[in-house]
Amino acid sequence: MNALSLKKHALGTALLTLGLLGTSCTKDYLELQPRNAASNETFYTTQTAALQATTAAYTQLQQAGFVNHALWIMDIMADNSTTGGGGGTDGIEFQQVDNFSIPPNNPTTTDLFQRAYLGIGAANQVLLHVPEIAVIDANIKTRSMGEAAFLRALYYFYLVRTYGDVPLVLTPPAGPAEASSLSRDPAAMVYAQIIIDLNDAIKNLPLPSTYTGEDIGRASKLSAMGLLAKVYLTQNDMTNAATQADATITAALADGKKLWPNYADNFKVANENGQESLFEVQFKSGLNLYILEGPGSAINEFWGARFFGNPYVVSSGGYGYNIPEKEFMDGYEAGDKRKAATVFVPGDLYTDGPLDNSGKVQVQPTSLQGSPNGYNIRKFYAGGLSTIWDSPLNVPILRLSEMYLIKAEAGGTGALAALNTVRSRAGLPPATNTSQATVLKERRYEFAFEMDRWYDLKRTKTLLTNPSLISKGIKSFNDLMPIPQAERDVNPNLTQNPGY
Repeated sequence: MNALSLKKHALGTALLTLGLLGTSCTKDYLELQPRNAASNETFYTTQTAALQATTAAYTQLQQAGFVNHALWIMDIMADNSTTGGGGGTDGIEFQQVDNFSIPPNNPTTTDLFQRAYLGIGAANQVLLHVPEIAVIDANIKTRSMGEAAFLRALYYFYLVRTYGDVPLVLTPPAGPAEASSLSRDPAAMVYAQIIIDLNDAIKNLPLPSTYTGEDIGRASKLSAMGLLAKVYLTQNDMTNAATQADATITAALADGKKLWPNYADNFKVANENGQESLFEVQFKSGLNLYILEGPGSAINEFWGARFFGNPYVVSSGGYGYNIPEKEFMDGYEAGDKRKAATVFVPGDLYTDGPLDNSGKVQVQPTSLQGSPNGYNIRKFYAGGLSTIWDSPLNVPILRLSEMYLIKAEAGGTGALAALNTVRSRAGLPPATNTSQATVLKERRYEFAFEMDRWYDLKRTKTLLTNPSLISKGIKSFNDLMPIPQAERDVNPNLTQNPGY
């Protein structure tokens, strides 16, 4: 076995020593009963425990540290969007990253770091304890191990891309002293472990077509295959990226996956975990209000048009965050069908929103507070809703269209056809080349506001030369985020990234 897979660290701080047994992340298999009364010795004895612990490992993806807040910076900090909001100190944590004046105590970069390690801690508990359960269906045991390996890889993928060298933690800590003494490991070592974990997940996970009922939405073999292709692409390993993307497309098509004919169908509640989905973060409404830690998504409220409509077009008035930049809007090709599905522009109708007090469909205005050009994101608009910060709309992490674009960028046989598969769905004429610049632009509009743009600019080494970001004051060290000061206060062995 590769020595890297045997490397073991304890978790980093007192906070990160927690191997949480929290509520699950998914819609139908959401478990709401508290699990904090059992010890590891008494808890990990049954198949039910294995399922609950595995489900708990998903939880951090839907929390403030990931798609429900922190990851919004990946478009704001890039060139797709700006903070928006009410001005002044409203959304100061986003303003800081938007203007590349990022302190080590920035709440979003701190949340992402800490929540990722909480997710890793939960996955590590599964990988350590589930093999010890004697009475359990063999398929459930294997699947649980595959899910945990996939999730650990996914959490580390966000960490290593965002912070560079990070502690590689593969087992729970022996105690607080061990937990507060770890140091950062080279990014290459972290990537090597991600690949090991994903290959384990591919081996152990079933295809999505085998999931039914409450299990729909769990990580599948296609989730792990697709993420592995993206990891290879990020490492600029184009040979493996092309091979893995092609294998994922072939396996997906054989399992009944295909692109939705209509791009907008990817972002409808009725189509969640649908035919184009490889993996998405699950949300369910009606269970929380005004919190970022529940099973509902806050995106509908935070990204909704700011206090617009009579009645408001979102439940208590939108906050108008994450406003599309004019340069981004001007970059759409004529006839791109994705535009109408992605953004609201002046004159657009809120056909899915509440009628005004006279019974008419409400219309996007020419300007709004925080959005002088009258732009808002439509992609995750879920209507008026009756609850606050509580949208049921899932957030995609991997879609089949990304496999086509990875294949296109990685090159080789079928690369141009793969690119044009995506362009054809968007209503655009065929491209004539698969240069990195061509594919990067296609990715920009295919995955707009899916919280990936900063990572794309970074891996293609165009982040620091991007004219929009230069004008906002990007600095040479802003290709990494700061290690959170709260973590360094607990553990001085955590060195800081240059510039912070």
